Amino acid sequence: MLNLEEIKKPIAAELETFEAKFKASMQSSVPLLDRITHYIVKRKGKQIRPMFVFLSASLCGGITEATYRGAALVELLHTATLVHDDVVDNSYERRGFFSVNALWKNKIAVLVGDFLLSKGLLLSINNGDFGLLKIVSDAVKQMSEGELLQIEKARRLDIDEAVYYEVIRQKTASLIASCCSCGAASAGADAEIVEKMRLFGEKVGIAFQIKDDLFDFGTDDVGKPLGIDIKEKKITLPLIYALNKAGSSEKRRIINLVKNHNEESDKVSEVIDFVRNSGGLDYARSRMDAYQQEAFTILNDLPEHESRDSLQQLVRFTTERKK
Repeated sequence: MLNLEEIKKPIAAELETFEAKFKASMQSSVPLLDRITHYIVKRKGKQIRPMFVFLSASLCGGITEATYRGAALVELLHTATLVHDDVVDNSYERRGFFSVNALWKNKIAVLVGDFLLSKGLLLSINNGDFGLLKIVSDAVKQMSEGELLQIEKARRLDIDEAVYYEVIRQKTASLIASCCSCGAASAGADAEIVEKMRLFGEKVGIAFQIKDDLFDFGTDDVGKPLGIDIKEKKITLPLIYALNKAGSSEKRRIINLVKNHNEESDKVSEVIDFVRNSGGLDYARSRMDAYQQEAFTILNDLPEHESRDSLQQLVRFTTERKK
């Protein structure tokens, strides 16, 4: 199994420094805000996004002060979207911790999200990082559009693969793409390399999301309840494939289960079995592997470097992870 500590090695010292800088970038003179941002920092995840920023910078010219600000910008804006998402989804838990809205209610959560967003914007503006700000703002715009496109299409539940890829390209892949292009841009790479790294990140992000889809139907204990996407009427690649393979009456029956019986665990199990038995998981895995391969092809165009090796391992980690 791939080890994150090993993957981090070329940038371990920089990530350590980043942690301190990121905490400082969230500070406020309002005690309530300080308490909440301290809570947010304390429950941080695996640092996957900052790793993509720092490894990309290291590979494309070297880590600079702008790299630290780029990584902080990505984290501030992404954290703002997560805090707002939990309000939108009425979600009281994230990664085993209470969400901000669960502890401090929706009104405060929305304001905290706004505060984090403005902190990110000011961090860039005050340092003249307009290129980085454009990259990350574009990703946030795409994430909002992807989320709204998904909501719009989920009403019909009968979407094709092309729409699915458009949704996840905007909703999930745009963020990892912005990490990689931000890293390259902060290192002073030219426009062609920045675009190459953006494309690399996009491929990784799509593979990452397909892996997430697979968890919904899998047997691993992944910290995500089985069938949660079905309960939330989210369209996933294994389900799209299975529906496309089914006859019209079977298709109608399954869509009806997802639309109208998604709270009943036996019906959710029925949908999971339908997808498993129709080869939906194998198909999704093959698409995930294809996107991963495309990411490697882009990476192999770049010079040999320990950070390139780490990026390859990080891509493998995102598709081999157990949660």
